[in-house]
Amino acid sequence: MSEITLAIPSKGRLEETTRQTFAAAGLTIDRPGGARSYQGEMQGLPGVTVRFLSASEIARELIRGTIDAGVTGADLIHETSPTGPDQVIFAKPLGFGHADVVVAVPDAWMDVTSMRDLSDVASDFRSRHHRWLKIATKFTNLTRRHLAEHGIAEYRIVESLGATEAAPASGAADIIVDITSTGSTLRANGLRVLETDGVILKSEANLILSRRAQWPEDKAALMRDLLTRIGADPEVVPTGA
Repeated sequence: MSEITLAIPSKGRLEETTRQTFAAAGLTIDRPGGARSYQGEMQGLPGVTVRFLSASEIARELIRGTIDAGVTGADLIHETSPTGPDQVIFAKPLGFGHADVVVAVPDAWMDVTSMRDLSDVASDFRSRHHRWLKIATKFTNLTRRHLAEHGIAEYRIVESLGATEAAPASGAADIIVDITSTGSTLRANGLRVLETDGVILKSEANLILSRRAQWPEDKAALMRDLLTRIGADPEVVPTGA
């Protein structure tokens, strides 16, 4: 019988909440080797192998089809590849890990409340400051696509390796694209989300299936069983090898 490979976040609150979610459905996930182990097992449903990966790795491997299912944020699927959403099935939003990918500008930019305003700023930036507008972000692909949709081309991305929200205050960037749950960190750093169209994507943790994985009937049946137990629609499972 074919087995399912299910990947879940390897550490932190996401791992803890994911395991609690499955346990509530009678599917306890064990990690026999402890926190340093990347292999686990699921009690209550034989045939499911659990792997512990980072959330970004899970998104990448789902798109590649090297794992069958995984728990990760919708934002990472969209960020990893422009065609990422077409390579997966969002089987069930899990109700945790909420975060919006947003465009945030300094509070001092009082007249900038929309992407149209930001487009005017970007066009004017070079003549005023003799350089392009600098945008700090970890979400380079989502940022480029969103700005292109609004006709903004005069900018430079500063890839953020640390606390993105601190970039404008330090002078590393002028504005940011980042994730936020409550907005409190943005406010603490003198930033605000563009009012009208500053939310690029609303995200949360999802149970996601890979369309590119192999789905023979016995494996598909096992996946349908898992989805039924966790309260998702079993009919979303792909069919065929």
